[in-house]
Amino acid sequence: MAEKKSKKEKKSTRALAVVPATQLEAEDLRVLESAKRRMENIGWAMEGLNQLGNKIDKQVSRLSEGQQKQLQQISYTVLQRVVQSNLKTMDPDKAKPASLNTAYQAMASLSGAIGGAFGFVAFAADMALTTKLMMRSIMDIARSEGEDLRELDTQLACLQVFALGGKSKHDDSLDTGYYALRMSIRSALRGVANPLAKAIGQVAGRFSVQVTEKFAAQAVPVIGAVGGAAINTAFMTHFQNMAEAHFAVRRLERKYGLEAVEAAYHAIGDVAKQ
Repeated sequence: MAEKKSKKEKKSTRALAVVPATQLEAEDLRVLESAKRRMENIGWAMEGLNQLGNKIDKQVSRLSEGQQKQLQQISYTVLQRVVQSNLKTMDPDKAKPASLNTAYQAMASLSGAIGGAFGFVAFAADMALTTKLMMRSIMDIARSEGEDLRELDTQLACLQVFALGGKSKHDDSLDTGYYALRMSIRSALRGVANPLAKAIGQVAGRFSVQVTEKFAAQAVPVIGAVGGAAINTAFMTHFQNMAEAHFAVRRLERKYGLEAVEAAYHAIGDVAKQ
């Protein structure tokens, strides 16, 4: 144990040495390292989906143009509803621990089993419920990191989680993508009358790719109901990991400033490549 600990401390010290201009304390730097590692780690469940890559690609290619448009519309519609519907039943001032993650995973798994068993008809209902559960879990995580759910900026940050890399084989490297994506969304929202609606449109484009792959995966004959449950659990776990990393980074930004944390974030990547 002592040897492992010293290696961790050594890694953090190396990263800190690369970014002397930042004010990050050693513990906060470890939090940032962990956040970046989680965003770059595909996870065993999503890796399993990627192993089905060729089969999923074949299923996607068989979808008609109408079906693909339906899936895009499902993505937009569910994102449009999940923020406000969850806010109505959540206490913004009550910080809950992230231990509720397991409960959300179980509920998403049950929904996936039903959707996987009954195909396209049940898929829209499955996505609506699963996405609502994912957003609720994301909001719980945001709240536990000190975010105010009543703030528009927090609501936008919750939506951004759905764009933080579906972790499929088509995703670009998150090493540069994380901050680039945030900047892209922030730029698109500048001066718009309804930033929440605009953000949904921005995020839905990326999220719909993941939704289409999810539908295609559940259409693979060997997957079905059991696979539908596993896929939903994989999605829920993935986005919980993204949310925990994302809101840990935002907490550090509130403490040190965005520029300092972003510089440290990229410097950690430079260390990893050495």
